[in-house]
Amino acid sequence: MIDGWRRGTPAFLASVTNAGEAEIALAGGADIIDCKDPAAGALGALSTTTVQEIVAAIGCRAPVSATVGDLPSDPDVMVKAASDMAATGVDIVKVGFFGGDDPRRAIAALAAAHAASTELVAVLMADQDPDFALVAELAAAGFAGVMLDTAEKSAGRLTTVLADERLMEFVRLARDNRLFVGLAGSLQLSDIAMLVGFGSDLLGFRGALCAEGRVSAIEFNRVVSVRRALDKAKLSLARETSVA
Repeated sequence: MIDGWRRGTPAFLASVTNAGEAEIALAGGADIIDCKDPAAGALGALSTTTVQEIVAAIGCRAPVSATVGDLPSDPDVMVKAASDMAATGVDIVKVGFFGGDDPRRAIAALAAAHAASTELVAVLMADQDPDFALVAELAAAGFAGVMLDTAEKSAGRLTTVLADERLMEFVRLARDNRLFVGLAGSLQLSDIAMLVGFGSDLLGFRGALCAEGRVSAIEFNRVVSVRRALDKAKLSLARETSVA
């Protein structure tokens, strides 16, 4: 699904709050524009009107994804939220499964109801003892991809919440089940070189793009810095692989 959109593995997903930020992210080198309200939670949802504005502004220049909010794993609630977001014209709808809820009924309902024109991506929470057995179930249900993120941003970065071995296990499981796989969660420039080597299809950023925390506005120079760090890490990995 993402193969036709990326410059190379991993792609750069930038979370934005409005059409203006979307233009900044795209100009700075983001591969995927992600619609999210960071003030409303880990996967806070923007209004469908705002998402439509972002989709219209970006057009066909890049894929657009959108989160549906920090919702309980209630099938009816999730299906309604995902359907409403899919109707905005986004390419990808991201739904989060938080610790404490059994998501299996919601997964089945989402898979049965989602629009064929929109890909479904599940987001598991690295700081809530994620059940990696869900990866195979998501693939069987027809989800296009799976991501790891963090629910509580004060808990730390993804790379400090889960050990490297667990992150690599997650990526391997996703690939074994032919799911596109992404990593996010308060990632910083210092995380990029290591994570590029794990084989994830994308890395997601918000806080690293902002001067004063994830709820402040993104800045062009910070987007460019992430783009350059990704390109540098990918080039270094390619050189190491060719030598080996």
